[in-house]
Amino acid sequence: QAEKKKQKAQQPLAPKVQQEAKEEAPKEKAKAEAPSPAVPEEKAPVKQEKQEKQEKAKEKEEKKEEKKEEKKEEKEEKKDEPEDWEDQADEADGEQQEKPEEVEEEPTKPEPVPEVAKKAVASAPKEPEPAAELDEPEEVEDDAEPVALKEGELRLPDPRTHMNVVFIGHVDAGKSTTCGSILYLSNCVDERTIEKYQKEAKDKNRESWFLAYIMDTNEEEKAKGKTVEVGRAHFETETKRFTILDAPGHKSYVPNMIAGASQADVGVLIVSARKGEFETGFERGGQTREHALLAKTLGVEKLCVTINKMDDSSVDWAQSRYDEIVTKMAPFLKQSGFKDDQLSFLPISGLAGDNVKEAKNTPAWYKGPSLLKLLDSLVVPGRDENAPLRIPLLDGYRDMGSIMAIGKVEAGTVKPGMKCIVMPIGQKCTVAGVFINDEEMRYAQCGENVTLKMTGVSEDELRKGYVLCPVANPVRVVTKFKAQLQVIELPEERPVMTSGYRAVLHVHVSNEECEILKLYEAMSMKDIKKKEKNPRFVREGSIVTCSIWLARPTALDAFLSTPQLGRFTLRDEGRTIAIGRITELPKDEGKDGKK
Repeated sequence: QAEKKKQKAQQPLAPKVQQEAKEEAPKEKAKAEAPSPAVPEEKAPVKQEKQEKQEKAKEKEEKKEEKKEEKKEEKEEKKDEPEDWEDQADEADGEQQEKPEEVEEEPTKPEPVPEVAKKAVASAPKEPEPAAELDEPEEVEDDAEPVALKEGELRLPDPRTHMNVVFIGHVDAGKSTTCGSILYLSNCVDERTIEKYQKEAKDKNRESWFLAYIMDTNEEEKAKGKTVEVGRAHFETETKRFTILDAPGHKSYVPNMIAGASQADVGVLIVSARKGEFETGFERGGQTREHALLAKTLGVEKLCVTINKMDDSSVDWAQSRYDEIVTKMAPFLKQSGFKDDQLSFLPISGLAGDNVKEAKNTPAWYKGPSLLKLLDSLVVPGRDENAPLRIPLLDGYRDMGSIMAIGKVEAGTVKPGMKCIVMPIGQKCTVAGVFINDEEMRYAQCGENVTLKMTGVSEDELRKGYVLCPVANPVRVVTKFKAQLQVIELPEERPVMTSGYRAVLHVHVSNEECEILKLYEAMSMKDIKKKEKNPRFVREGSIVTCSIWLARPTALDAFLSTPQLGRFTLRDEGRTIAIGRITELPKDEGKDGKK
């Protein structure tokens, strides 16, 4: 039994071992096979990460594209809307930086470029850029495009004719008061300002000076009651635009008056009707005579002789006093070179405003127009807009980092982007902007007073007396020229003019020391037919052809080619001794002059 039990116990063990062996076999196989799938199980998360990264990158690109499309849509909407300069100027600087990148990505669309260009021009141009423009002329042509694109947005100049009116006459004749009265009656000065000036004048015991304070803004001028610098102001009528040039009347400031009158188209000669004042101004050495003569020499074609202070108690609008002044003035003015159709006479009261704008309080014996109506009816002599550009400069200064130049366009037309040269120094430059009365314009024609934004030049190279002209056609620069002189008055200590006579020459806005080199021909104004060849000297009242030497090279032109640069005045010891015109420039200095 014990053996049977042992056999029974041994019998089931065998199948169990076999079963266990059978069970272990697949497990071992599984174990053997297990390491091979274990590797891909570890690599699977890496692939997933790569896929996720790719998806994220795609999403980012899609978002970028969406943003770009949105920006493009916004741009297109902005393009459809009318452009507003003020809105564009207020946009952030960041947008300006982004826009060039968009232009680089999509060169096919040229429309965003003008906006960038406009904003770049609107913000003041940096000074290093013009230097590069001048050094590399090829780039200059490309850089001129933004200016041309901007031109479409600039205003056109006012089509009404512009005239410079200079007010001249003896000291205390009432020039500044008349100018102030014109501005007040034209609504260019408000009531509060007038009240302030009235109070100021009353405090100085000069109640009648309050209108003069509109023009004489300097404290020195207010204290003395004398104009020193040429005052400037603007007013308009229905058909014309005017710039008032209020010239000083005192004989000490005649050089300032010459600079003002040289820019004028029309002159208003103010004569005081008060007893004694007219006689003082009109006698030898008075400024009424000298100013009238200078006005003709300096290119004033029309002269309005305005007899002021007619409401004074010594006159009281008497026709006899008016006729007396007219009969004395008319022959002298004709002798100075004015013709009958260039002269007009009228009585006014500048302080009261009688016959200035309206013919109020004017006596029945005067049938003519008021001062403003007379100025409005005057016809400006012909101007050549197609001639080479000529701008005698009055000043150059720096404003908010930009170099500005002031002057009057005497010939031609000035536009932004023009390549110019400053003579006599030969400095090349570019006109970046043209301003008339502080408003930027597309261009300015001859007769306009302009302020120019310049590049490629410093303010020290834009001095009074220099002339701005095109690079292709510069004005001549000379140190001697041939001229025709009319000797008016010589000082007592030097009663004759000979070769070697030294004086100061005033031509356009330039003042230069000069010397008479040689006298070629002379004749008396009383007997023009009798001519004297190679005279040793000439006296007062003679017309002489001579050659003049200048101390420094000066930008000039012959009278026949550019009248404004061909008229001049000779002054000596505080008086005008001669007037003249340039007849001929030397041929041998042509190359040097053009530089």
